[in-house]
Amino acid sequence: QVHLVESGGGSVQAGGSLRLSCEASGGPIGRQCMAWFRQAPGKEREWVAFINTARVTYYDNSVKDRFSISRDNAKNTLYLYISSLKSEDTAIYTCAAGDWCSRDVYPYWGQGTQVTVSS
Repeated sequence: QVHLVESGGGSVQAGGSLRLSCEASGGPIGRQCMAWFRQAPGKEREWVAFINTARVTYYDNSVKDRFSISRDNAKNTLYLYISSLKSEDTAIYTCAAGDWCSRDVYPYWGQGTQVTVSS
């Protein structure tokens, strides 16, 4: 059972940057595909990015120019760097892990970290 805990969220002004972290416990993430999702107020949860075990990354087209997903298997931690923050990036960001990469289905999920962007 993999347990995921996100951190690094907060209130940021538009144009700023943030690095979100997702620390895993209960098992190594080295063999897991890791992903980030977000859910904005009043909207469905949406896939943001994932990184596979070979560290190949995939992004939703809407964020690929400003978001960067990475992983440190030695620290059992996933990261999401967000630059040039916009008000529409305001959301709860959640990480997920699983044996296969997907844009929706993962067996393990964190609780999420809130990102609020003010203009």
